[in-house]
Amino acid sequence: MNYIKSSVNLTTGTIKEKREEIKKQFLQTYELDEKLFDLLKDKEFLYQQPNRLRHPLIFYYGHTATFFINKLVLANILKNRVNKDFESIFAIGVDEMSWDDLNSNNYKWPTFEEIKEYRKKVKEIVLDLIENIEFSIPINWDCAMWIILMGIEHENIHIETSSVLLRELDIKYLIEDEIFEYSNEFSKEYPKNELLDVKGADVILQKDRNNPVFYGWDNEFSYHKSFIKDFQASKYLVSNGEFLEFVKEGGYNKPEFFSSEGKEWLGYTNAKHPTFWIKKDEEYFLREINRVVPLPLNYPVDVNLYEAEAFCKYKSQKLGFEVRLPSEDEYYRLYDFVNAQEKEANIGLKFFNQTPVDKYKFDDFYDVVGNVWQWSLTPIYPFDDFVTHPIYDDFTTPTFDDRHALIKGGSFISLGNETLRSARYAFRKHFFQHAGFRYVKSSNEYRTKLNDNVYETDELISLYCDFHYGSENFGVKNFCLNSVELLKPYLKDIKTSKALDLGCSVGRASFELAKIYDEVLGIDFSANFINVGVKLKLYDSLIYKVKKEGEIFDEKSVSLKDFDLEKIKDKVTFMQGDACNLKDIYTGYDLVFCSNLIDRLYYPQKFLEDVPSRVNKDGLLVILSPYTWLEEYTPKSNWLGGFIKDNKEVTTLDFLKENLLGQFELLDIIDVPFVIKETNRKYQHTISQMSIWKKKV
Repeated sequence: MNYIKSSVNLTTGTIKEKREEIKKQFLQTYELDEKLFDLLKDKEFLYQQPNRLRHPLIFYYGHTATFFINKLVLANILKNRVNKDFESIFAIGVDEMSWDDLNSNNYKWPTFEEIKEYRKKVKEIVLDLIENIEFSIPINWDCAMWIILMGIEHENIHIETSSVLLRELDIKYLIEDEIFEYSNEFSKEYPKNELLDVKGADVILQKDRNNPVFYGWDNEFSYHKSFIKDFQASKYLVSNGEFLEFVKEGGYNKPEFFSSEGKEWLGYTNAKHPTFWIKKDEEYFLREINRVVPLPLNYPVDVNLYEAEAFCKYKSQKLGFEVRLPSEDEYYRLYDFVNAQEKEANIGLKFFNQTPVDKYKFDDFYDVVGNVWQWSLTPIYPFDDFVTHPIYDDFTTPTFDDRHALIKGGSFISLGNETLRSARYAFRKHFFQHAGFRYVKSSNEYRTKLNDNVYETDELISLYCDFHYGSENFGVKNFCLNSVELLKPYLKDIKTSKALDLGCSVGRASFELAKIYDEVLGIDFSANFINVGVKLKLYDSLIYKVKKEGEIFDEKSVSLKDFDLEKIKDKVTFMQGDACNLKDIYTGYDLVFCSNLIDRLYYPQKFLEDVPSRVNKDGLLVILSPYTWLEEYTPKSNWLGGFIKDNKEVTTLDFLKENLLGQFELLDIIDVPFVIKETNRKYQHTISQMSIWKKKV
């Protein structure tokens, strides 16, 4: 089958033509995702967990459909959910983050038939939107149609990652039928690799979020330029045959070839050869996605970054000079040097497996694009002027941690954005992702890490760090500390076992509450925010920047030790979640603390209808808000107050009383002022109203 490989061009054609193109891409991606799971002998095997650091396969079957609905609801394109339970349990948990809940006891997975029916409903909704949603050309990331494209490209990513999970699953669960097209060009011979010259030049990456030619993720936009000096790169990707030399010479038994992190991985796994190799009676076989074949020595090897680095050290020893993995910019220079975008490659599901490393020629090189992803030694980092997309603010920022390295070039199963030169995907260094590598001999400098614990991602995070952890301004106390202090008199005679800080932001109130409560869970919709709390638990200090004036910044440092919070940090956990659609497991709290939250929710009434069930009898619900209703965050039709109805003013407090009295007793209302420093000479003074409610029933 010939699949549509490339992304939709967002700048050409008519509205009608664009609708048709996007419809074709959506249908291909949506149906291909489902077809992938047809490789299972029985759909009951969807509940298998191929990798203990991932959810069972059933999660990924549901996740890609719920992504469309969750993002469309967040963008206020859809008003109603399809299935709020599905859109909660299938929402989060794909990249081994500390807030990924992989505890199977916390999930009651629906049946395959239920999810299949759900996927059918989502498909109908998305197709209707593609036919009717208003948009103009060029399509940019402020356009409603961009959210549809986001869902398509997100599903393309999961087609690939799910194929890796299927490859990790015991093959007894998979059919032997070849429902995709395979390359069968196995050989026990492999080409001898060599280093070839790459002429140096400027590398320029430039993508305008206001006028992109193709869809892109947040990390691709803005401008990046570097000069790469002449260097040499291996003619071929490292083949199974070339890597077998390393295995036979005991490479996995020589810790000196591995980095310190690589040694930890090696000690944990006790690996002796690549994970998809199978050794039987001194013979090696290769596990492809749903079949096992004699090890094709002429195919590229699949390894993680630690194995690729170790091979490079081994190869350096053999060659008598250093070779290493390429940097991201060196990869781009090689790409431009051979004009890779004009060449044929094993990409876009031409085949359902790898092909020989000497099959697809790129001038004097091979496989500059496709076959397998290529590890770089560059940790993913933000370009200057990086900003997150408001509807998917955690696509990249959680990976700015020096633990995710960029992979380049795409694989045989890559589609859409993954096939573009501009694509910047990063995976954890111990991941397996249809990824191999080539090596370079180079004197070019390269980035090895982010600046030590510098949060380079978003000015908003810096502002929130300073607000939450900063001292008083103009005699106004720190808001988070003061809020908890004002609450303390109401906690004297109630149970203080479990607290939920809902809308916890960067976590200061969560830590303060842990001085009182045995266990505190901080939940925020923004992974960027909770990642600050996570990092404060991990590191001695976190450095951030505060705007002084224009483009001038002060560098500041924050540490839990500064606030006597170090000793209670283990009582605090952070999770990502949607306050308007929380998982059922988040219940049984003696306190639910909601600080400056309700006027930033897309559907605050849903939150208000749901949150009482999370609070124990005699427990407290605390709501703080300045009631700053803005259509930027909440559609006007969803405001709880701040409007005229039937010639009568409706205030948010009136609405709270109408909806909470009966279940709760209103204990008190307290004004809590706060001051946010925006620059050295600009401050924002606001007064939040704290209402304290005690659960009666």
